[in-house]
Amino acid sequence: MKHVDMTNVQEAGEFKKVEAGPYICVITNVEDVPEKEYLKVTYDIAAGELAGYYNDTRAKFPDWAWCGAYVKSYKQKALPMFKRFCSAISKSNGNFVFDGGSVNADEKSLIGKKLGIVFQEEEYYGNDGNIKTRLIVNREFPIDKLTDQKVPKRICLEEEPATNTNTFTAASSEEVPF
Repeated sequence: MKHVDMTNVQEAGEFKKVEAGPYICVITNVEDVPEKEYLKVTYDIAAGELAGYYNDTRAKFPDWAWCGAYVKSYKQKALPMFKRFCSAISKSNGNFVFDGGSVNADEKSLIGKKLGIVFQEEEYYGNDGNIKTRLIVNREFPIDKLTDQKVPKRICLEEEPATNTNTFTAASSEEVPF
């Protein structure tokens, strides 16, 4: 074994896990990727015992670029889902409007805005060929509809892994825009 220095390493302890289901979240950053027509939306849990979960995780693991982040495509065929996203933000933040166009297209104005997000479990093949699970964003909703949300069923794999073990991590259950 190669020599490792654990002098300043804190031993891992128990940690809380985000479960599938609805959460009130806050947008912490938004990056526009115009050549691919999507926004990379970074969020955190805003309420409850898991508030701050993703910011804490990103602080501990800065290389986890997609931790608490997903893609919102604004390609023509994805506009119905993009409109649901905009509507959930507008309904969750009083008179705030973001429509990506005629009223407000400044994606940075989304930072600090709340919305509801439903997380769903999804199975995938890890690089080792084993089945693993991850949380993905299933949908957004206005925060006053939190109690109306259902926990979606896990998306299970049905086929054997491809011979190519390079895996792609989807950021959303909706169509990935690239």
